[in-house]
Amino acid sequence: VIEAGAMMLADNGICCIDEFDKMRAEDRVAIHEAMEQQTISVAKAGITTVLNSRTSVLAAANPVYGRYDDLKSAGENIDLMSTILSRFDMVFLVRDVRDEGRDSMICKHVMGVHMNSNRDFASGAMAAKATMVTAEDMVNDALTAGNINTSSTSNSHTPAGEADPDSVAEDAARVAVMGGELQIATMKKYIQYARKTCSPRLSEDAGEVLTSSYVKIRDGVRRSNLESGGSPAIPITVRQLEALIRISESLAKMRLSNDVHGQDITEALRLFQVSTMAANNHGNTTPGAATGGIGATPLTSAPSPEEITRAELFLRSRLVVGNPLVNKQRVLEESAALGYNALVVARACCVMVAKGEIQERNSGRLIKRIL
Repeated sequence: VIEAGAMMLADNGICCIDEFDKMRAEDRVAIHEAMEQQTISVAKAGITTVLNSRTSVLAAANPVYGRYDDLKSAGENIDLMSTILSRFDMVFLVRDVRDEGRDSMICKHVMGVHMNSNRDFASGAMAAKATMVTAEDMVNDALTAGNINTSSTSNSHTPAGEADPDSVAEDAARVAVMGGELQIATMKKYIQYARKTCSPRLSEDAGEVLTSSYVKIRDGVRRSNLESGGSPAIPITVRQLEALIRISESLAKMRLSNDVHGQDITEALRLFQVSTMAANNHGNTTPGAATGGIGATPLTSAPSPEEITRAELFLRSRLVVGNPLVNKQRVLEESAALGYNALVVARACCVMVAKGEIQERNSGRLIKRIL
């Protein structure tokens, strides 16, 4: 007996995965085929077959040590292989930034969900009770009159789980005329209709725009790597070009259009820039200027090898071999007081950790030089 997993059960739907970084190594390898080819190959107990897994994957993962370190690059914070990350169309950094207005908005939303849930449950229970009482009265009246027919019943209401067509049409007309937000039932009907009736394809002009934009992105990443001497957490490959095509086609499908226009390409490039590219460039932001991962202020230029070497000399003079553990934040504050760039010193510290000259303890908060 072969039991279907989450990816196969979510065929033609969405597979949501939480704690993506806690997956076993063999499961991460098995998910490659499903995300790349939309199929899963099975070869067990003499059964060899290929099952469909045409699903979108929405995954959430935690950074290393459970907290994002602004002084480290995205590659150092994300403990996932580039082969996995490159298979996602968009990668967002969602950071818990302490902001009074934002925290208040989140609290109101969470409280509203619970309050509305309790209210809906109470109203539903009252409606169900009223319905039961009404049905009981009707049965009693019918039995009293002697005209009840127990052999057949009729139901003129909308089947359970389906939205009333009249209410859906009314909601769609209201939004089309007055604007606003669609109800969930109307949104479901709209998505079903779009998936059945629209199959957008790239035109030649849109393809040329997308090709030139992809080449510019690749060239920009190459120049950035040469300047910084590092590599991005998410490599920009042909998979990202396919991701841009899928996003563009999805945007056209939202408009119920069978052709991908220039506005779809522009919006797809914008989404790609504020998601995957922003995650790749997050390591080149000043520690105090980041306000949410995506809106961070970039440095004027990437740290040069000379700056890294100068910062390494400072760390070697500050951290003596054999001395006890030192608070890393205190060392960065001392370097800033002496005129060093704290971000460059943090990068140099990561380089020395990779070389084996420095050891990190207590989730990277304490450092010690050993060579």
